[in-house]
Amino acid sequence: MAARLFPIVKFVIKGGLAGAAVYVAYDQGLLGSGTQGAEALKKAQAALPPAIQEWTSYIGWELPPTPKFDFSPSDSWNKGVQTVMSALSVAPTRACEYTVEGWKYVKDLVK
Repeated sequence: MAARLFPIVKFVIKGGLAGAAVYVAYDQGLLGSGTQGAEALKKAQAALPPAIQEWTSYIGWELPPTPKFDFSPSDSWNKGVQTVMSALSVAPTRACEYTVEGWKYVKDLVK
C-alpha cells in the first residue's frame, strides 16, 4: 500500500512546489510587463545583499562584497529583438543575392 502511495505523494509535492513557484513569480510581477519585471529585479537587488550579509554573519562566513554594475535586462532584450527583426527583414533580399551568386558560380563551373 505504501509503495503505491509514495509516487502519488511525490507527484503532489512536486506539483505544489511548482504551483508555489509560479504564484510567487506572478505575485512579484515577474510574469507581467517588462517594466514590472525590471521593478521586481530592482527590488531583489535591494533586498538580497542585506539578507545574504545576515546569513553569512549568522553562519560565520565572510564573503567578498558584491560587484556593482548597471545592467538593464529590458534594454538588452530590446537590443536582441531589434537585431533579430533586422536580420529577418533583410533575409529575403540576402537570400536572393546569395542565390544569384550561387547560380553565377555554378554557371562558371559548367563552362
